[in-house]
Amino acid sequence: MRDRLIEERNAPGSHTMNGRRVALFLMLTSLGQPTLAAEEPAYRPVPDWPETPSSIQFGAVSALATDSTDRIFVFHRGEHPIVVFDRDGKFVRSWGDGLVKKAHGLRIDHNDNIWITDIGDHLVRKFAHDGTLLMTLGTKGKPGDGPDQFNQPTDVAVTPSGAFFVTDGYGNARVLAFSPEGRYLKEWGKRGTGDGEFHLPHAICLDRRGRIYVGDRENDRVQIFNPEGKFLASWTAGGAPFGLGLAVDGRLFVADGRANRVTVLDPDGKALTHWGQKGTDPGQFLMPHAACLDAQGDVYVAEINGKRVQKFTVKK
Repeated sequence: MRDRLIEERNAPGSHTMNGRRVALFLMLTSLGQPTLAAEEPAYRPVPDWPETPSSIQFGAVSALATDSTDRIFVFHRGEHPIVVFDRDGKFVRSWGDGLVKKAHGLRIDHNDNIWITDIGDHLVRKFAHDGTLLMTLGTKGKPGDGPDQFNQPTDVAVTPSGAFFVTDGYGNARVLAFSPEGRYLKEWGKRGTGDGEFHLPHAICLDRRGRIYVGDRENDRVQIFNPEGKFLASWTAGGAPFGLGLAVDGRLFVADGRANRVTVLDPDGKALTHWGQKGTDPGQFLMPHAACLDAQGDVYVAEINGKRVQKFTVKK
C-alpha cells in the first residue's frame, strides 16, 4: 500500500498530500487488512536460556528435540555432544563422548528413544532414553548407496509403530524406509528438481496423519509424501528448510539457515509468521539448523554458526 501511494503521488496530474494526511490515509486504509501477527502470535526469546555449566562448551549446534517430560536434548559438534536440559534451562546431564564423528540430526520417538545421524561416520544410531545403544545402521566410515549404507545421512523420522524414515542427504538424494527392527523396506528420490526429487534432503518429520515432510534444502522447498512415499505437495513459503519441527496442531516450523529466520506454516503450507535476522542478539540467528517444540508450545532453535540454542515463547 505504501509503495502504491508513493507511485500515485508522483504520477502526472496527481494531488500531493502532506505528511500528516499521508499518515492518516495509511492508518485508515490499513484497518481491516490481515497481518501475520494477527494470525499467529509473535514469539519472544527467553533470556539466559539455557544455564550451561562451565564444563560444557557448545560447538556448532546441529539438532535438538524434546522428550515426553519436556526435557530438551541438544546435539552439537563438541565434547559431550548430547546435552540435556529441563524446560527451565537447568542442566540435567550430558553424554555421547567418543560416539559421534560429526553430529547432524537428533530425534526422539514416542517411546523416548533417541535417534541420531552422524554425517562423519555415515551412521544412524538408536539409543534408549538412558543412553544405551540399541541399534546401528550403516557401515562406519564407509559411505555408499546400497540398502544398508548411507552417505552423510541427515535426519530420522519415527512412526508410532517404530518404523522409521531416513533422509540420506548430502552424498545421496533419497529417503529410505525401515521396519522397527531396522530392516530395509523401500526408498525413493534422486537428485533433481522435479516432484519427488531432491537437492539435499536435509530434514524429515511426520504429522499425525502419517504424512511425511522432507526439507529439500537446496531446492528451497518442503515436499510432502504419503506413508508409501507418494508425492502429495510442495511448499515453498518456508524458504530453505534446514530444519523442520511440527506442532501438535499441524503447524510446521521451518528453520531457514540461509535467511537466518524461522517461518511458521499452517497445515496448508501458507506462511503465518516469521522472525529472526542475521546476528547474535537474542532473537537473531547465525544459521538456524533445527527447530522443535515442547508440550507447552514453546519453540527451541539450534544454530550452527551461532553455536547456541535459543528458546522462544508466545508473547502474552
